[in-house]
Amino acid sequence: QVQLVESGGGTVYTGGSLSLSCAASGRTASRYAINWFRQAPGKEREFVAGIRWSDDDGNYADSAKGRFTISRDNAKAMVRLQMNNLKPEDTGVYYCAASMARIRTITRLIDYWGQGTQVTVSP
Repeated sequence: QVQLVESGGGTVYTGGSLSLSCAASGRTASRYAINWFRQAPGKEREFVAGIRWSDDDGNYADSAKGRFTISRDNAKAMVRLQMNNLKPEDTGVYYCAASMARIRTITRLIDYWGQGTQVTVSP
């Protein structure tokens, strides 16, 4: 099993920044890619970014490219999502999600989910 705990959500104005963290634990956590998904009110959950523990760089949704940076700290078993230049459309619940071996961009291929952390971007 993999346990995931998100933190760092909050409220910012348009153009602001937030940093989210995902703490991963469990015996097999190192075998899973860590992804961030988000779900805006009334919308489907969507992929934001993902990274493997061996990756120097992450993979990003088009909406996140150039604004968000995903990074890892293997020693702490944590993944960070730095979000800059936030827009109102970035508002939603952000979920840390573990997928076996590979970054996964669709929800049905995710193996474990965190509880989510709310990100609100005010106009």
